[in-house]
Amino acid sequence: MVEFKAGDNAVYPGYGVGKVTAVETKEIMGTKQTFYVIRIEETGMKLMVPKTNASSAGLRPIISKSEAGKVIEILRKKEVKMDNQTWNRRYREYMEKIKTGSIFEIAEVLRDLFVLKVEKDLSYGEREMLSKARKLLLKELTLATSRDELEKMQVGGILGL
Repeated sequence: MVEFKAGDNAVYPGYGVGKVTAVETKEIMGTKQTFYVIRIEETGMKLMVPKTNASSAGLRPIISKSEAGKVIEILRKKEVKMDNQTWNRRYREYMEKIKTGSIFEIAEVLRDLFVLKVEKDLSYGEREMLSKARKLLLKELTLATSRDELEKMQVGGILGL
């Protein structure tokens, strides 16, 4: 189980990168429980995640620099097998990947939608998902490496840099 303290960056699945602003103990129905108070960077939303459920909820630290390199490899992969499933089935599949909170799964979604966008027009939902996946990845990758490094790695186009 990963421990966080105030000031740490953390990733919450589906919401993205946040900063742990406090670790608070509250009494709920006669039971004391400790929470991580997290402010999501992108939206300013405040989340309270029970410390005991943090791992099962998918709360995790920012990826390492070496893991960022693996994400870049996923984004660079050009030979992507595109199946001919309907946009709504593809949307559901991609949404499940985003909900996992795995940066590697999110990178696959971004890459696949980016490649698909070149081949044909995306549906409104797919365009929104492309934007969401891009935002989730960009914030975490810039914290794990730097914006300059990402531009040098030649993934600026897919990340919208």
